[in-house]
Amino acid sequence: MKQQATALLIVDMISCWDFLDSEKLLPGALAITPALARLKARCVRAGVPVIYANDNLGRWRSDFRTLIDESLACGGGAAEITTALHPQPSDYFVLKPKHSAFFCTPMELLLAHLNVDRLVVVGVASDQCVMTTVAEARMRDFDVVVPEDCVASQSSARNAAALRQFRESHTLKTTHSSRLRLT
Repeated sequence: MKQQATALLIVDMISCWDFLDSEKLLPGALAITPALARLKARCVRAGVPVIYANDNLGRWRSDFRTLIDESLACGGGAAEITTALHPQPSDYFVLKPKHSAFFCTPMELLLAHLNVDRLVVVGVASDQCVMTTVAEARMRDFDVVVPEDCVASQSSARNAAALRQFRESHTLKTTHSSRLRLT
């Protein structure tokens, strides 16, 4: 059996959290940040590429470095999350105009370049951008895992419903990040 090349895909975690409903989403994002930071550290140690996919929020002259700087300057929870996830020069990034990390982005080309066929998708919101990204990844025949402790939504009920849909409709594993096999 061919060994799969895995990548960690972090969705919408670098932000100033100044968008509609962000006050409902930020507490969940803060709650998953420690587990996500541990998973990211494990991936880096294992040589698993880390990719950030973030909304450009209509800022068409933006770039990822600017997004990082802005989120740190915002202070509070935004800076706490960005500091904990500390994007490094060796990490990859894709700015996305809509919900999916694939729609109108070079994500598919990047994953082909990295020879990735398995994605570990984490971040927010589990029932929106994560769900759309997962569905599009599955349409492209990627194996996908969504660690249950590394996704959040605007409420615990919405997050539970998304995790149930990942398991039942998409037949994905939602293994706790500490039990996730990276290679």
